[in-house]
Amino acid sequence: MSEAYAPGAAPAGGGPAVEFTGLAKRAAELDLADPLRAKRAEFVLDEAEPSGAEPSGAAAAGPPVVYLDGNSLGALPAAVPARVADVVAREWGTLRIRSWTESGWWTAPERIGDRIAPLLGAAPGQVVVGDSTSVNVLKAVVAGVRVAQSGAGAARDEVLVDATTFPTDGYVAESAARLTGCALRAVEPHEIAATAGPRTALALVNHVDYRTGRLHDLPGTTAALHAVGALAVWDLCHSAGALPVGLDEHGVDLAVGCTYKFLNGGPGSPAYLYVRRDLQSRFDSPLPGWNSHADPFAMSAGYRPADGAVRGRVGTPDILSMLALEAALGVWDGVAIEAVREKSLALSDFFLECVAALPGGPSLTPLTPLPHAERGSQVALRCAGAETVMGELIARGVVGDFRPPDVLRFGVTPLYTSFSDIYRAAGVLGEVLDDRR
Repeated sequence: MSEAYAPGAAPAGGGPAVEFTGLAKRAAELDLADPLRAKRAEFVLDEAEPSGAEPSGAAAAGPPVVYLDGNSLGALPAAVPARVADVVAREWGTLRIRSWTESGWWTAPERIGDRIAPLLGAAPGQVVVGDSTSVNVLKAVVAGVRVAQSGAGAARDEVLVDATTFPTDGYVAESAARLTGCALRAVEPHEIAATAGPRTALALVNHVDYRTGRLHDLPGTTAALHAVGALAVWDLCHSAGALPVGLDEHGVDLAVGCTYKFLNGGPGSPAYLYVRRDLQSRFDSPLPGWNSHADPFAMSAGYRPADGAVRGRVGTPDILSMLALEAALGVWDGVAIEAVREKSLALSDFFLECVAALPGGPSLTPLTPLPHAERGSQVALRCAGAETVMGELIARGVVGDFRPPDVLRFGVTPLYTSFSDIYRAAGVLGEVLDDRR
């Protein structure tokens, strides 16, 4: 860890309350030393009134909101509204149909895919943007099984799915298995490597557990699947934009993910599909559409797939949300994903330290792993009455979220989350727990 985020000396004091108060100074010091601190100004956030200023508008109602739900919906990058207004007024309003060529609408899925690719550790020409994550899961799993079944050797009639997966991935995997004549087996993520065998076509695994924030072993699991001739399909919804993924480095076959969490693309922004370059000629999509045709405007009755990652396209792109996403990705200019990961770990370490210092801290059980190698970019705490507690936190200006039955989730998004945000959130959590005793 760099000196910017190096732990300070343990605060002196006579008890947990004193220790917690002492953490305020360290939060301020960490913010001052933060190499990414300038990025916060590129987002639309609630900020404190300048010292001596008269409170105005929403700020007069209380302190600024601390937003720790970027692992569900990222904050709005400040450049997006003007760009969307221009798309609507000029590109749509004035240029109209000409914008498919003159404004680059037609090539947006690949162009924006290449903008996301470096954040995934992927070279250009392997990521295409469009559709939802669920639709892309279907494409990836069915096409992946078809690739596996086309190879020589034993029949591949088994699909493994992460037993802790986000429910939609499980639903889609079950349907994809039926479509391809495979059996579906739900397996704990850490057991997939040992479970895969000669009949396994592929495994669909979440890189980060959406409930706990546990980071799963992408390099090891991918290598183990390849060792038995199976493919690896990864869901990157909770890792892309939060930590290095290394798709090319680790030989991942297929991957999917959303863009409205750590990539800040906006509600319902289009997802993406990664197809490793050497698999693209064999990628047989279950959803062939005119946009992925080799000659889309020939309007021919027969389907002939295009070359490259374009095969992942289906129908007409969602241009408004896609171009909002493109504008949002501008916040990544000049940012290394390794620097984001370093700050993410420092933020979650500090959050866990603040929680441990609370008088009510013992009533909270961290579910997020302590080892950095096993941690994503959120802090999950088991808490009695978690749904009510989160409701009270939100009412007091700290926005996280709740997952049943008893999990408080707090996303740390390093481009705009500050250490002072973390300190305040932990303090308000302590107040809520005090009031419930």
